[in-house]
Amino acid sequence: MEAAPEKKRKIESDNDQGDIAPPVLCSFKGFDIEKVIAENSRNKTTTIHAKMGGKDAIVLLEKTPFDLDHVKKYLSDDTALKNTLKNDIYGTYEAFLPPTENAIKAVVIHPATEKHIQKYSDQERYIIRETPELYSNVTLPLLQSRQFSMQWVYNILEKKQEADRIVFEDPDPETGFILLPDMKWDRKDKNALYLVGIVHKHDVRSLRDLDDMSLPLLRNILIKGREAIKEKYNIPASRLHVYIHYQPSYYHFHMHFTHIKLEAPGFGADRAHLLTDVIENIEMMSEYYKKRTLTFVVREQEDLYIKYKENGYFEKE
Repeated sequence: MEAAPEKKRKIESDNDQGDIAPPVLCSFKGFDIEKVIAENSRNKTTTIHAKMGGKDAIVLLEKTPFDLDHVKKYLSDDTALKNTLKNDIYGTYEAFLPPTENAIKAVVIHPATEKHIQKYSDQERYIIRETPELYSNVTLPLLQSRQFSMQWVYNILEKKQEADRIVFEDPDPETGFILLPDMKWDRKDKNALYLVGIVHKHDVRSLRDLDDMSLPLLRNILIKGREAIKEKYNIPASRLHVYIHYQPSYYHFHMHFTHIKLEAPGFGADRAHLLTDVIENIEMMSEYYKKRTLTFVVREQEDLYIKYKENGYFEKE
């Protein structure tokens, strides 16, 4: 969906090469590390800003969970042990598993924009309580002036990319959606299940756009999404979180389906809104999400933080 010619707004693309997709990588040859921009010891992740071919790249590295089908390979002669502490019957060791068991999940964004570098860098965070007036006067004008390309989303909806990953599709243009695995999930550990439902409608950006006219869409996604996950993965609705982010990471309406055991990023009270609650709130008041104050977190290099600071929001503290 392109901007109307008369408005002449700049559309910032996620892919500087236009329609030419970067090649699939077979190694990290040619990558030069610029800086480690984020690290999470609890989640065992590291994010690196690198250069490749003269262009910026983001590399996200994450240690994968143990494959319980391979336990015999862990406790074998091929696993070397280095003792780090021994006290009576208690010993701790560094275990060096066979190379085939040491895979690390890697997500590569290349070419990466400055926005990607900001997004994946550790930054100070701040809470914003967004009233309907602040949404109209600060948030919405920013979104309208700083549109980003949704081509990668349209590629999924039009089955130009990732068609082989689709778990379920309802093609209805008004209430339909595509359900597919999020890149964060390796599609092996069901306890870490993470799927995303992306709607076919192009005119819904976020939670703020929902009202009673949205109820058929929301109910359809909830019912059919749960049914598809039950059929495909044998996981019942009682073991799923289904929720919407506000603010979302991209402004084409979508929602998240995660296993209840997964400590999913963005599931905090300052971002996730359970779909069942959203439906009930709109049933009680049609314009509930147009009228209520919504809380979210911004980071200091994000456009929203900068815009709210320019408008004197943080001077009240």
